[in-house]
Amino acid sequence: MRIISICPSNTEIVEYLGLTSSLVGVDDFSDWPKEVTRLPRLGPDLNIDMDKVEELQPDIVLASLSVPGMEKNVEELEKRKIPHIVLNPNSLEEIGENLLFAGHHLGVSYKAEAVHKQYRDFLELYHTLSSKVDHKLNLYWEWWPKPIFTPGRVNWLTEVSELAGGRNVFASENQASVETDWEDVRRRDPDIICMVWVGVKTEKMNPDLVRKRPNWSNMKAIQQDQIVLLDENLFCRPSPRLLEGIQKLGSLLHPSIFPEYMQKDPLRSGEK
Repeated sequence: MRIISICPSNTEIVEYLGLTSSLVGVDDFSDWPKEVTRLPRLGPDLNIDMDKVEELQPDIVLASLSVPGMEKNVEELEKRKIPHIVLNPNSLEEIGENLLFAGHHLGVSYKAEAVHKQYRDFLELYHTLSSKVDHKLNLYWEWWPKPIFTPGRVNWLTEVSELAGGRNVFASENQASVETDWEDVRRRDPDIICMVWVGVKTEKMNPDLVRKRPNWSNMKAIQQDQIVLLDENLFCRPSPRLLEGIQKLGSLLHPSIFPEYMQKDPLRSGEK
């Protein structure tokens, strides 16, 4: 089978299904596992070169609606009658369902079911551990700085927060992605600021830009120097790699309750 993925999270799902060797092309942002960096690049996920997609003669394309603007990719695939499936999860449960859905369409349901069981077992373990947390820390997740975008209630990061013993301060907003402003964040006064700017590596993010915002100096997170730089590829992509993100966050927030973060994917034991 010749598979094309046009979204990083889909590329990661293909790896969990054991089908990376069947990939013949990926979007520009797919970077895990390392093997995919040698594949033909088809453009950024919001502007896929469909002529190149057709030239590669895929048996199936894994498309996504996880970011606004991806709709045009799906429309073009339909217009050109290129076989495809579309993934669009918001919750951790939906990510697990997408794993099964993709496994069915790619002919590896048995593998998908095995990985899904591991996935569910991990979530149950962290649900048990998080129930032992007496004081849940309030987290502000910053996806983008200006204008500010942050995850709301119907986003996996609200669940990630809870499983790691925290609470998303924007869980009150019934949206997957919330556009807000500096004053709104200041009023919510989080304990910790989690910087995960989408598409930006941790070394490129500068916490000083956050500290200098108007009227933020009195916020708890600023006063206590609780600005945490997190890898966006472990928190911003709706794939099972989020489990490693949960491990990392839990060990940061409550090291006496959660296991030490060992930089290992819980679904790929023994690998770093």
